[in-house]
Amino acid sequence: MPLIDWHAERSDRTPLEVEEPASTIDLVAVRRYRLARVREQMRGLGIGAVILSDPINIRYATGARNMQVFSARNAPARYCLITEQRVILFEFTGCEHLARGLETIDEVRPALTASFVAAGPEIAAREKAWAREMAALITAEVGAGVPVGMERMNAGSALALAAEGFPLMDAQHPLELARSIKSAEEVKCAVASLRATEAGVAALREAIRPGITENALWSVLHQTIIERNGDYCETRLLNSGERTNPWFQETADKPLEVNELVALDTDVVGCYGYYSDFSRTFHVGPARPSPAQRELYRLAHEQVHHNMAIIEPGLSFREYAERAWDIPARFHANRYYLSAHGVGMTGEYPYLYHRTDFPDAGYDGVIEPGMTLCVESYIGAEGGREGVKLEEQLLVTETGTRLLSRFPFEEALLAP
Repeated sequence: MPLIDWHAERSDRTPLEVEEPASTIDLVAVRRYRLARVREQMRGLGIGAVILSDPINIRYATGARNMQVFSARNAPARYCLITEQRVILFEFTGCEHLARGLETIDEVRPALTASFVAAGPEIAAREKAWAREMAALITAEVGAGVPVGMERMNAGSALALAAEGFPLMDAQHPLELARSIKSAEEVKCAVASLRATEAGVAALREAIRPGITENALWSVLHQTIIERNGDYCETRLLNSGERTNPWFQETADKPLEVNELVALDTDVVGCYGYYSDFSRTFHVGPARPSPAQRELYRLAHEQVHHNMAIIEPGLSFREYAERAWDIPARFHANRYYLSAHGVGMTGEYPYLYHRTDFPDAGYDGVIEPGMTLCVESYIGAEGGREGVKLEEQLLVTETGTRLLSRFPFEEALLAP
């Protein structure tokens, strides 16, 4: 059958919704809620100030976005001090104007970049100068010797600040707890991001044909995300045929071949900075999927839907692990490393583990209303030819859950 005819047969699909218009989302309310959440967790943990350098945490707390990937690699290129009274953003040189108008930020100053690239052999002196400046500022704002939360900065910077008399704590603790509970306006942002990503995956699906490379196919999603004002794909998780087993093989220049599987995990930092995280597996065609392919898909579909069905507010992480779907023995070695995880502006707290992994890796807690979770499945036998990756994103409500991701599953792969 000619490729163009086969491709046309696959194009009869229900149009997906586009992203939520910005006019329907109260972004000021989003930012104020998030900053209040950070301060609430700081008070609960007895932290007088936090210094954020993770660009996603800075964006969460303030709404300020600037060169997120660059900033993650070159920390501390920009950082933010948060106390109960004030928020001071230390922005990358020449970029101070980018935060203008954000009601969450009281002051913007140029960052003193304490990295070896910026300071060279004078790095230790630069770190001590940074610590003296920060110590004086924290003392003026909240007093000397208060506990300070820090993250992802040079070890020398942390040691220098501790030498100034400040007990240090890990800022991940309050930030992850803050981020775990979403407001109604935040959920609108997540839905808008998902709708844009789903449009990208629909375009990617329509581009599937024998001969196209994994890299070329993956670029279709990137283009759509950028066109719709999303940010970037955080990973390169699209692969085909034998490269679908085991999972976590990055996209490459391999051409797609007839009748093999194509699996992807979106991992998109999308509209308004919110993470769109769902996984799908497709069939290249033109023949019908094989019985082995359909079995893999059916089991992955069953795992995801079983585990979504048991999620409810008040369920402990341990109880979830005990009730979760039993992975058949032949697929256990290649299982996905967790069963579900929190999601917001990226993957986040909590991690929910499989029953078998809970004793070594798990921790307890409670599933709460306002959490957004991604439920994962990877089914592929150790030494097997192919595997299937599926994943859904949902919101925990007061009474149950609400499915947020809407991209359809493949009828041909679900057929008996």
